[in-house]
Amino acid sequence: MIGYLEGEVYALRQGHCIILTGGVGYKVFCTKDTLARAKTGARMSVWTHLAVRETILDLYGFKSEEELRFFDLLLTISGIGPKSALAILDIATIETLRSAISGGNASYLTKVSGIGRKTAEKIVLELKDKVGTAELENARMLSGDQEALEAMRALGYSQVEARDALRKVPQNIERGSDRLREALRIVGGK
Repeated sequence: MIGYLEGEVYALRQGHCIILTGGVGYKVFCTKDTLARAKTGARMSVWTHLAVRETILDLYGFKSEEELRFFDLLLTISGIGPKSALAILDIATIETLRSAISGGNASYLTKVSGIGRKTAEKIVLELKDKVGTAELENARMLSGDQEALEAMRALGYSQVEARDALRKVPQNIERGSDRLREALRIVGGK
C-alpha cells in the first residue's frame, strides 16, 4: 500500500496531478486546494489513500494526515465513495466540515454534486459522534460562511466561486459581514 508520496510534479490536470518519483509517474487525485498549491517541476509530498477496485487502482493525495483521516472517515459511510469524499473535502476546510457535522447541519453538505439531502443527513448521523463536539469558534465561522455564501449568491456569484473565495478568507475573520467583505476582495483581485 502506498501511504505517502514525495516527488516532482510532472503534470497538473483537472482533478489530478502526476507525481514523478523513482522514475515512475503516479496519477494522484487531489482536492482543488492541494492542486492549487502544486507547481509543475516543483517538489510535492502528499499523504495517500489507495482505492482498490476490480479493474482499477486509484491514488488519492492529501496535504496533511488530518485531511487523509477525515477522507477515510467519510469512506466508512455506505454510499460514499472516494470521488464523493474528495468532493466533500473540496467544499470547505476540515474544521468547517467538522462544525457542520457536529452541529447537525446537513444542508451544508448538500452543496456537493451527487450528495442529496438523505445522504447528507446520513453523513451527519453517522459521523456526529466521531468528529467531536464543534468548538464555539468553528460554529460561529460556519454561520458566518453561510451568511457570506448566501450574500455572494445574491450578488450573482456561482456557488463554486463563492465557496472558493470563502476558503481563502483567513480563519481569524469570523463575522459573516467581515468574511463577505474579504471574500469579495479576493474575487475582485483575480
